[in-house]
Amino acid sequence: MPLQIVRNDITKMDVDAIVNAANSSLLGGGGVDGCIHRAAGPELLEECRTLHGCETGSAKITKGYRLPCNYVIHTVGPVWQGGRQQEQKLLESCYRTSLNLAEEYGCQSVAFPLISSGIYGYPKDQALKVAVDTISAFLLEHEMTVFIVIFDRKAYQISGKLFADIKAYIDDRYVEVHTDSRREQRRRREILEEEAYFTSVPEPLLPESVDKGISKKTLEDALNQMDESFSEMLLRKIDESGMTDAQCYKKANIDRKLFSKIRVDKFYKPSKATVLAFALALELPPAEMREMLGKAGFALSHASKFDIIVEYFVEQGNYNVYEINEALFAFDQSLIGA
Repeated sequence: MPLQIVRNDITKMDVDAIVNAANSSLLGGGGVDGCIHRAAGPELLEECRTLHGCETGSAKITKGYRLPCNYVIHTVGPVWQGGRQQEQKLLESCYRTSLNLAEEYGCQSVAFPLISSGIYGYPKDQALKVAVDTISAFLLEHEMTVFIVIFDRKAYQISGKLFADIKAYIDDRYVEVHTDSRREQRRRREILEEEAYFTSVPEPLLPESVDKGISKKTLEDALNQMDESFSEMLLRKIDESGMTDAQCYKKANIDRKLFSKIRVDKFYKPSKATVLAFALALELPPAEMREMLGKAGFALSHASKFDIIVEYFVEQGNYNVYEINEALFAFDQSLIGA
């Protein structure tokens, strides 16, 4: 998927460029900055000396040296001063200028830390929102794979209220499957399969419906849709939405290559996360979302925290895949997309 949140050591990311949360001197420091300089070796510091520093909100690029990446993009984030000194604009600029620099140097993959969220004191939930919003806006116009790299749980935080609201929503609906007997589990699967079937198949038109003004063409369309594959349904929904293919797969956080496979293969079998990505991008109402899932052989279940979190956002009218992925990561769930 174009934007991924991962837990890793950024100095071990196998990407074209990693981004260093540097200080204005570019001569190394603590935190991520120090780790990157140590992993890259003394050659990185020598090149940095030739750059003569960097302004807050801007970025400069060097070679990667002993790191597994080709380049290190050094950006200087703002120090948090209560949000009164244009910190958000400066932080947004860090991400934009770094991404533009990566594109200028032909990078197809870039890894970011959460800039300014460490010793610079930018609130972690707000730093995360700026990162996701700015990167996702860039990806709507460009082809690139971007990682937000989280070193440990303390470095990652969504809004406390949002976390609490989702947790309460999960607690109200989550089914502890492992406490059920095998018979109960089997019965639940049967019920879910039945629900998926009946929500995925349109109600047949009765003979008298034709007499009430429904045309032969409408009947043919309904019958054809009953036999639609997931791929055919998706392409039809995109046409009906008025979006271009690119607008849809980018909004879904789906890679262009994967979308090409879906387009050319009528019988493509997607993952559940891929189906949900497109359903969210198309902003399908719950019934149509279940129908699309059913076409691919899936159904939403209260036995899955992943499903419940997605359901929470849909009920709130929030179809933003990137924001949903923030919450999924916070609850240790897999992400939506390819």
